[in-house]
Amino acid sequence: MVPEQVRKKQAASHTPAPTSRHDDFSPAPIAPAGTERIAISPPLQPMKDQETGKLRIGDNWNAIRIIALSQSNPLKAVAEFVENSIDAGARRITLIRGKEHGVHFLRLKDDGEGIRRNSEGLPDFEYVATHICDSVKRHLKAEGATGIQGEFGIGLLSFWTVGEELVLTSAGADGKTYQMHMKRGDPGYRIARKRLLVSETGTELLVKNILPGIKQFSGEKIQWYLASELRDRIRSSGVEIRVIDRTARAEYKVEPRQFEGRLLHELRRLSPGELYLELYLSRPGPANAVGLYRQGTRVLENLATLAEFSKAPWTSGYLQGLLDVPYLNLTPGTRSGIIQDEGYHRMTQELAPVENELQRLIEEQQRAEDEQTSREVLRSVQRALKEALLILPAEEYDWFDIHQGGPKRPKTPEAQPGGNGAPLEATADAEGQAEAEPEPEPAQKDFFEFAGPLFSVRITPTSSVVPVGAAKNLRAIARDRSNRVVEQNLVLRRDILEGEGTLENPTGEIVTFKAPTEPGLTRLRLAVRQGDIECTAEALLTITDSLLMENPTKEPSRQGIPSYTFQKAPGELWRSRYQADQNVVVINNGHRDFVFASRNKSLKIRYICRLFAKELVAKNFAGIAPGDLLERLIELSLYTEENLK
Repeated sequence: MVPEQVRKKQAASHTPAPTSRHDDFSPAPIAPAGTERIAISPPLQPMKDQETGKLRIGDNWNAIRIIALSQSNPLKAVAEFVENSIDAGARRITLIRGKEHGVHFLRLKDDGEGIRRNSEGLPDFEYVATHICDSVKRHLKAEGATGIQGEFGIGLLSFWTVGEELVLTSAGADGKTYQMHMKRGDPGYRIARKRLLVSETGTELLVKNILPGIKQFSGEKIQWYLASELRDRIRSSGVEIRVIDRTARAEYKVEPRQFEGRLLHELRRLSPGELYLELYLSRPGPANAVGLYRQGTRVLENLATLAEFSKAPWTSGYLQGLLDVPYLNLTPGTRSGIIQDEGYHRMTQELAPVENELQRLIEEQQRAEDEQTSREVLRSVQRALKEALLILPAEEYDWFDIHQGGPKRPKTPEAQPGGNGAPLEATADAEGQAEAEPEPEPAQKDFFEFAGPLFSVRITPTSSVVPVGAAKNLRAIARDRSNRVVEQNLVLRRDILEGEGTLENPTGEIVTFKAPTEPGLTRLRLAVRQGDIECTAEALLTITDSLLMENPTKEPSRQGIPSYTFQKAPGELWRSRYQADQNVVVINNGHRDFVFASRNKSLKIRYICRLFAKELVAKNFAGIAPGDLLERLIELSLYTEENLK
């Protein structure tokens, strides 16, 4: 194209549009020949003070894609399919998970009313496919219908988060069956007749080519999710839901989830409005939570995920149950989001008195648990001390009445925490000490009273101190696996492995050890045989020329193992004290060591046990050297913690 033609084309393109009022503009000057004309644009029109309009979707298909992919939980989509069946009046719903011709599928079959029919009596699939976000249920609710869920008209599109293809089957009034086919990512749909000899009732929804990320969803997982998600809808409608997992060859019945704990009936008087509360007070646990529901369908698994409820009592771990708020407004996409409007504000206001009452009930439960824990800890510590003292030398730990006993000794109840420190129930020393005359045995033992084969053996006492030249009686005790004493067909043999001393009656149940005239350590070995079974045990005897000095402040009466109580004294250094007048160990539960140990139950029991050992050794061996005192503390702690449970 030549330059002259270019200039003519540019001039033509810049020619101003004609106007109806030529007087408003001055004539444009004529440019000299050979020069380029410059077009002058007309002045801009001023913007109006106010303009109005309506929002509209610029790209309908893109909007549909966003809606279809807004559901982030595939199990939530499956629950929506089931809810559609419940809304259609279904009494039986069957979900089948399987694989055919290498294609994974999920099929839902119900006996409900099916797809709404058009004026010709055919399933109105066209309305379903062309009225997205315009749910029929919303119109039914506006007309006063109750007992149905759904209002957005997007539930069917959630199959995009489950599989690649959807086939929806329903029968018409003409007795024939019709199907609608939809594919993930495809804007089209197809309606065709399904060739069947006998028309099927109800509706069948088939999702084929399950997405790779959710193929691991087993039938059991679907069952548990539906049992929680649709708990009240299943209970109120009475629908029967079964899940058949052909891959795992298992079948499950969906039962509404049952909560554990004590049902709090008194809360209903605090929520006289539309709120429905079903809360249970149970043992604390991280899995305990209160679910948020709307009209029987779960919205949130844990109410505490909301910022306004991320506090006690909802985060205490003591509560199970549900809170149903029918007037909440939900976000259409995920159905697990809440619009924080007037309905949400109303819920927070109505729950305020409920929170105060729940906090009071939880504090009562905590106090009761603390008391129960204290009793259990006391029993564990006293039992461990008792077992330890049966092993340790009786003549050194004679402050306790464990080694005393007999059928004529009066029994006293076990001391409770914070009580008067009554001694433990007196028991006969069946291991290592002289026994009273045994009571006559019944004429015939029950089967479970007979001892089994030999399993273990021990020497009692296992460790003892014997003065030089003195004698010490040692007893052999054989037991079966159930800790019953074995007495039949036993062959005993004792040997001195190390040290000096002599044994009298080394093959008998009770042997007498005669200490040498020089101090030292003697290690004794016991071997017991029953048929082909042989068990061994050892004992350590300390031969000394002088026993530990007597406690000058020892009371003449034998007090027994004390109980304990708490005294909160944060910032103070003392950990425990022994009160002799009440025979009780006072423990500082405000000490940082106690706070640290309380984080773990086992650690807490061991800490209290060590405090007991400290107080008992200090009381029993008052006046001895610090080094010897520490040795006794280690000794008692070792044997006590071995029996601690």
